[in-house]
Amino acid sequence: MRLHQGPTSPFARMVMVTLHETGLLDRAEIVTAQGTPLDPGTIPVAQNPLGKIPTLERPDGPALYDSRVICRYLDDLAGGRLYPPPPRLWETLTLEATGHGVAEAALAMVYEGRVRPQEARSDLWVEGQWSKIARALDAIEARWMSHLAGPLDLGQIAVGCALGYLDLRLDDRAWRRGRPALDAWAARFLARPSMLATRPVA
Repeated sequence: MRLHQGPTSPFARMVMVTLHETGLLDRAEIVTAQGTPLDPGTIPVAQNPLGKIPTLERPDGPALYDSRVICRYLDDLAGGRLYPPPPRLWETLTLEATGHGVAEAALAMVYEGRVRPQEARSDLWVEGQWSKIARALDAIEARWMSHLAGPLDLGQIAVGCALGYLDLRLDDRAWRRGRPALDAWAARFLARPSMLATRPVA
């Protein structure tokens, strides 16, 4: 397999953590790719027409993309332990979607400041993205801590990688303030060997 990924992408990190946690890292060639919606750069658009990373080329079929698809594929290859059976599966998938949503909103905020011309930027739009993140983190603090305390699954990985991206790019927003339970969980989860091995550097 060949994984096209970016060193600071929270979505690529979700896949990299999954490779570590499933023991499949040595079966994948890791290729660094970078680009933006305005310039795909070295992102493999022939394999992923959406021009996004991560993208996984595999020997037995077309390339897979969207980190959730790739993670599900890798988990299946490894015997299927990171997506539990129902009814917990529905919680796992919802928490995974929440982590993705936080990362998507954070990335949109970063793109607004880095890609959009100064005269076209919207502070209201940026704050709207942060509102999504704040609501999601408040919901996790209020309703999802028991799930986060359970066996490792992709919901936890997605949330952990999203929080890591907030630390990397939006640390000034102080997401930990007022969320002591999530803060304590993140301190433990970000110290996992798989998270330390994939820690992005600005």
